Amino acid sequence: MEGDYSVTDEWPEKYVEGIRLFNEEEFFECHDVLEELWAETLGEDKKFLQGLIQASVALFHFGNENLGGARKLYHASLEKLEPYGDAHMGLDLVKFKSDFKHCFEEVLQAGNEYPKDVVIQDERVPRMEVDF
Repeated sequence: MEGDYSVTDEWPEKYVEGIRLFNEEEFFECHDVLEELWAETLGEDKKFLQGLIQASVALFHFGNENLGGARKLYHASLEKLEPYGDAHMGLDLVKFKSDFKHCFEEVLQAGNEYPKDVVIQDERVPRMEVDF
């Protein structure tokens, strides 16, 4: 449920908190919380969490106009999330990746050039839509 961040037996508390922080555009704080969870995680979820951490940091960099770092982490994030299909840990990955790409469209259009005069557009910032 969008906006309902109550902890369930199915999802770790730090995961739920990370999603909440991401959706409030607190990207650095999201990174911190998910990194703690990542450090405790074994198995198939580890790379997934790393992809979400990288997405958070990409958006943090974008918001601070570090466009080279943002673009690098954008690509790293998608590479980590790719193997997880349409959804994982309740997150709609199809929508998330589509919205993430839309947010970074101008940065990506610069190709190998350093993007100039590109700023993050609030209405394009993706949300993590989860089924808790």
